[in-house]
Amino acid sequence: MFASLSDRLTETFKNLRSKGRLSEEDIDVTVREIRIALLDADVSLPVVRAFCKRIKERAMAAEVSQALNPAQQVVKIVNEELVAILGGETRRLRFAKTPPTVIVLAGLQGAGKTTLAGKLAAYLKEDGHQPLLVAADLQRPNAVDQLKVMGERAAVPVFAPEPGNGIGDPVSVARRSIDEAKVKLYDIVIVDTAGRLAIDEDLMEQLRQVKAAVEPDETLLVVDAMIGQDAVNTAANFERGVGFDGVVLTKLDGDARGGAALSIVGVTGKPIMFASTGESLKDFETFHPDRMASRILDMGDVLSLIEQAEKAFDEEQTARMAGKVERGESFTLEDFLEQMQAVKKMGSLGKLLTMLPGMGELKDQLNNLDEREMDRVAAIIQSMTPAEREDPKILNGSRRSRIAKGAGVEVSNVNQLIERFGEAQKMMKQMREGKGPGLPGMAGMPGMMGGPKKAKVKGRKGGKKRRSGNPAKRAKQEAEAAARKAAAPDPGAPLELPDQFKDLLGGK
Repeated sequence: MFASLSDRLTETFKNLRSKGRLSEEDIDVTVREIRIALLDADVSLPVVRAFCKRIKERAMAAEVSQALNPAQQVVKIVNEELVAILGGETRRLRFAKTPPTVIVLAGLQGAGKTTLAGKLAAYLKEDGHQPLLVAADLQRPNAVDQLKVMGERAAVPVFAPEPGNGIGDPVSVARRSIDEAKVKLYDIVIVDTAGRLAIDEDLMEQLRQVKAAVEPDETLLVVDAMIGQDAVNTAANFERGVGFDGVVLTKLDGDARGGAALSIVGVTGKPIMFASTGESLKDFETFHPDRMASRILDMGDVLSLIEQAEKAFDEEQTARMAGKVERGESFTLEDFLEQMQAVKKMGSLGKLLTMLPGMGELKDQLNNLDEREMDRVAAIIQSMTPAEREDPKILNGSRRSRIAKGAGVEVSNVNQLIERFGEAQKMMKQMREGKGPGLPGMAGMPGMMGGPKKAKVKGRKGGKKRRSGNPAKRAKQEAEAAARKAAAPDPGAPLELPDQFKDLLGGK
């Protein structure tokens, strides 16, 4: 969503890197570019004005003029101000002292409340809670059925005593759900309320009655981030009409410009608490203002990446792999498959890579990343016997043909995987034994210190060749000697990596 804004800001900061000191004109140009980038991203005009004013004031101050690297200092200022307009600190859910904790979801029709209810329930269940979904949207066609489907996907119970489709009293359903939760010991109740195509008094009155009936600990406004400034207007109207405690942004994986996220806190004063970033139940995360600001500035989000890895990688599996490395055991295709499946649990590979710093420059390559390649590799390995996974050297032509048929690929695909895996094994072995590039212990590797000794040139003592007395012949000898010297590697030149290492390191 923030791709366009991120590109504009990154390009703006690139122009500052060549500056030893920043003049007032440099700061004015930079602030103007930031203002244009924010307006293009559909950020609210009052928010843009306040944001740019603070940046200019801080950039003109001594903290920049005396800095060793003014460009980095400006990036730091912009990062801090982005964190501020996104809410400052991460806002967590407030839980009731005496269960159940009641959460009411409000918002316009089409914002994604029902889907969000299922995601929130799955998120809380994974955190050790016992949530109950409540179908209080009795107006939209099939809303109750949709919530039941989301409940099944999240393995969370759904309280739906009324069929919906215009039948039933949502206030009564919401009130009865609290008794249901107390009897069956559910510690969280998530109430999915009805929406409208536009804000009207009937919607506000119904929400006020639902809130009065259940006295929620949290009222969350679900906002579609794709609708831009309308999202901010919607939030302001809901705040005046019924009030809410926090915002959940949906469809952050879309191609909208992201202005809602940057405007909504400044306009309403309410924090963004969660973000929905895809269709899957797992595409849901706590909103961290500092991490989102880092993503916008292409500084990565390594903390979120680590958190996802901790959830995906089994502790026992990680310890077992570490033990194998310490004991010097070979890395097998079975190990590779296990690691690859753990990475897949973390989500889309393209999304994971965007969490690394500086990946914005590789945006086109990431967009063209074929996620199915991992599935094809997994299919090839799963078509092998345990013995073949343990020792790929036993894979003769007939075995490779059988594996290709089982995986639904060509034999050439199997050959490529085995070849790449063999090269990776060699590299890991060299690194472990200290014989890899740039590591101590390079003796024996051609062209490196301590390698095979050069054969002595036959001739006079000391290996030097006799110079001819014939001027023409001597000139030829000197030309050949100069050519040999030019062809010899420069001992002070950087080490050239073997081709297999270049392939594994992306051609670098």
